[in-house]
Amino acid sequence: MTFRVRRLQNEKPNRLRTLYGFTLAVLPLVKPMAGLYGSWKERQTEQKNRAYRIMILKRFLLITIAILVACILMASMVRALVSMDVLNVGTITSIASAEVQTNEHGHVNILLVGQGDADHDGKDLTDTLIVASLDPTNTKSAVLLSLPRDTYFLRTEKIGKGKLNSFYRDYKSYLIYQQGMAEEDAKKEALAELGAEVGRKLGLDISHVVKVNFTAFVEAVDAIGGIEIDVPYDILDTEYPDENYGYETFAINQGVQQLDGATALKYARSRHTTSDFSRSARQQQVLAAMAKKVKDEGYITDTGFLSAMVQNLSENVDSTLSLREMIGLAELGRAIERDHIITMQLNDRNALYDSFIEPGGFLYTPPRNEFGGTAVLLPVSIPEFPVTWKQPQALGTLLFHNRNMYLTPMSIHVLNNGGASGTARRLATELIRYGFTVNKIANAKLPNKQDSSVLFAGSEEHQESAEFFANLLGLQVAEVPTDLPVEQVSDITIILGADYSYQPLQNLLAN
Repeated sequence: MTFRVRRLQNEKPNRLRTLYGFTLAVLPLVKPMAGLYGSWKERQTEQKNRAYRIMILKRFLLITIAILVACILMASMVRALVSMDVLNVGTITSIASAEVQTNEHGHVNILLVGQGDADHDGKDLTDTLIVASLDPTNTKSAVLLSLPRDTYFLRTEKIGKGKLNSFYRDYKSYLIYQQGMAEEDAKKEALAELGAEVGRKLGLDISHVVKVNFTAFVEAVDAIGGIEIDVPYDILDTEYPDENYGYETFAINQGVQQLDGATALKYARSRHTTSDFSRSARQQQVLAAMAKKVKDEGYITDTGFLSAMVQNLSENVDSTLSLREMIGLAELGRAIERDHIITMQLNDRNALYDSFIEPGGFLYTPPRNEFGGTAVLLPVSIPEFPVTWKQPQALGTLLFHNRNMYLTPMSIHVLNNGGASGTARRLATELIRYGFTVNKIANAKLPNKQDSSVLFAGSEEHQESAEFFANLLGLQVAEVPTDLPVEQVSDITIILGADYSYQPLQNLLAN
């Protein structure tokens, strides 16, 4: 019998060597593939975030239009009733003389709430919330500040904690099913408490709340037979959102066009082929076209039209305002000048984690695992803990109570000439977040460093603004340095010296 002897101990190392060699060959390919996947994942996340921001901005615009249209129609209805002798001097006094509550500044503060139609996902969730502050007497202006629906309140006085867009639904349900309140009363009470809570967070007294759905705008345009618009440029928007969280294409050519309600809605909301400034101009154009047609074609005396509008408003608008107050509000709204409307949105473009910054960048996204996997937005706090609303409140103080500084177009330069490294950029970032336009951040081109920080106005027109910023920042107003290059001089120029110590605006406004 013969035997074959095999050296088993050598085969395993051979296989190991083969596996080792294969691994060495593959590793150079795996690393770039992993990098590509990571880049793809990052792009996907950014696209989702961008789509969400776009959706919020679009709904913000739409609700603004719907509310203003509602006010216009209310005023038109009263004029029509007068023309038909339904109202006389006595009834006008009793119906239309109610004053809308103002605060110590003479402002009327209202929360505008936008809700989807009946087929919208999430019944009674409020997708858009805008604080509107009207000043019909002094500046004849309106300030609109939008709060994202994912803004999270850690605590409230009556409605617990949660996302801002769920408070109306949850509190209304509580009042109906736990407190036995009638539905109409529960609607008003829930709206009033929502307005009060938003006011507490912003340090603002909000007197009333108006809730409207998107149908109101479309039906208002259709009720007057559409509107004629002179489209200033071709629009081709391949990413217009449909109602199924997807996209469709919206296209309209330059020139005079006749728009029905649905098309006017898209025309007012589209933003992908133009800037936000262009879109704002289109909104004003749509409103002007509607008002002109209602007036020129006699709709204000058309009983059929008025009946349809009353039906539209009754089905699509809820408010804590009475009819008399709604009429009073419409009359106040007539005093607002079209070029005196200031808009801003609270957002998460805060420059804390990247270089992106926008006006209103006072929110951030905390880890989802801290909120049961839900994406929420919290206010950026200084210090980081506990979470407070001090910065949004500081924004409210400037935006609502010092609106002249926003109505006066101005450019700001922040220059360093002796201050600690990085302080000019830090101050400029702060000013941008609060809605001011900073066009230059640089070192001052002056022959000598300076001990004291100063600022100056580039012209007499901006002297009042210079004094405002000097008081706010605790700086001295000076004359324009004769040796400062002209390209570094702006409407407002701030030069930081060795004495400058950065302080957040929330602290300066609290002093």
